Amino acid sequence: MGVVVVGGGGGEEAGMARRLWNQCKSEWIHALYTPFFLSMASGDLDSQSFLLHCVSQDVHFLKAFVQAFELAEDCADDDDDRIAIKKLRKRVKEMLKNHDSLVREWGFELPEESAPNVRTAKYTDFLLATASGKVEGERVPGKIATPFERTKVAAYTLGAIAPFMKLYASISREILDLLDPDDGSHLYKKWVEHYSSPSFEALALQTEEMVDKLSVSLTGEELEVLEKLYLQAMKLDVHCFSSQPIVQKTIVPLSELQEPSDCQFTIFCDFDMTCTAVDSSAILAEIAIITAPKHDRNGSETQLIRMSSADLRNTWGVLSTQYVQEYDQCIENIISSEGVEKYNYEGLSKALEQLADFEKKANSRVIQSGGLNLEDINRAGHRLSLQDGCRGFFQKIVKHENLKTDLHILSYCWCGDLIRSSFSAGDLNVLKVHSNELVYEESISTGEIVTTVESPLEKLQAFEDVLKDRDTDGQPLTIYVGGSVGDLLCLLKADIGIVFGSSPSLRRLGDHFGVSFIPLYSGLVKKQREFAEGGSGKWRRLPGTLYTVSSWAEIQAFILGS
Repeated sequence: MGVVVVGGGGGEEAGMARRLWNQCKSEWIHALYTPFFLSMASGDLDSQSFLLHCVSQDVHFLKAFVQAFELAEDCADDDDDRIAIKKLRKRVKEMLKNHDSLVREWGFELPEESAPNVRTAKYTDFLLATASGKVEGERVPGKIATPFERTKVAAYTLGAIAPFMKLYASISREILDLLDPDDGSHLYKKWVEHYSSPSFEALALQTEEMVDKLSVSLTGEELEVLEKLYLQAMKLDVHCFSSQPIVQKTIVPLSELQEPSDCQFTIFCDFDMTCTAVDSSAILAEIAIITAPKHDRNGSETQLIRMSSADLRNTWGVLSTQYVQEYDQCIENIISSEGVEKYNYEGLSKALEQLADFEKKANSRVIQSGGLNLEDINRAGHRLSLQDGCRGFFQKIVKHENLKTDLHILSYCWCGDLIRSSFSAGDLNVLKVHSNELVYEESISTGEIVTTVESPLEKLQAFEDVLKDRDTDGQPLTIYVGGSVGDLLCLLKADIGIVFGSSPSLRRLGDHFGVSFIPLYSGLVKKQREFAEGGSGKWRRLPGTLYTVSSWAEIQAFILGS
């Protein structure tokens, strides 16, 4: 699925460097999705752009690393630390010494020596200032500096180098995994192999290990300084790539490929487990449990509330367990039929009628306790944590000056008010919500639900109704983001269907009916190759093909760029 993090994910035992890297996931994904790296991955990057703006600039980065390692070595208090940093410096010096011959091995002739460009200079100046102790809020080490004060600077310096090393290794590994190992025609394969080699990955890892070791003795305040330096270094590194000038047009970001006058997006998104990390029914159940029993102003129990919180929790637990068991059985019944050899949308649609019947029966069993206060629902929505990057993506879409966008949330959620309140901040009230609705009497829910979207077929109907009513001036493009079985029909009808997350039932059902699931980045690399060979850059539906992502950062990088 999508993007791979070199060295694995960070767990509870992850060191400081890994934790900082994990905080920067969205940053490095944006670097991967830049026109520069996408063109490199597809093999159609202009060679002069590569030489002038990448290879020639590597020399300045390497020279800065050598200087910074030398200063860090001088600041380190422990003999073992100095020896380890010295080894890192020697390895970088060796890379610098062999740079010219490596470039020729890659099949290129070096351009004449050039000065660092503005983006390179910003990073190298920042790095060398850090290595010299010129850190905001910190003393400049001098003769009177204690060994510990100097050790801090060594930690800060390694923290400003580590993101560059890890970024190069991670992006190169991601690209290498997409290349045919038997294809020697790819123009940048040797460059990619060099920066994803075990030796370079080891250099990146050992730099991280030194960050971990040197940061052990830092105070909480000093760790915050280290974190800020790491994040600043990462942003400067990513900016170096995101602003690389290239000659050819690319298919990313999608918003810039279209002519502004023609660029009209209709974006649909599921809510539960796509925008959120939890299911909305669990949130609503918890509100009912916490607030029961409720009393009216006269102190008497309302007629709407008949259960204690303990009874409600037990009842919701039973309903939830029953739902999961019957849902799994319904999926198994569908998949037990003979699979198809090629994509069969009609067969999938017919099969999902079984799921429609199941969902309606499940909703009919929803406890009729009522008693949910609209104010409590809105408060829960305001506090609801959305998936990392989700809210930011929609805010950037809304604020984009050249995009004509129509934004829709399409959900099985029982309560549209919960969805609306979760998006009420940040000018996101423009999102149109299509879901079921609770019925209220004087702001207290009765337990009844107005069901309008409770099955895959009804989701598809709501989706198609929106498309019928939209303004068709220009060249509208439909994007659907979803992560559950209920989204499959809409995902497959959209021009671009993006599967968020890793729902096993969605994958199994899709596979059963011939749906192809392609990681978004590899799909973009393939389309960029076709574009470079004279194909159309326009996006139109590929029957039976869906793109998979693991984060909202990928979606934003694809549609909007960094």
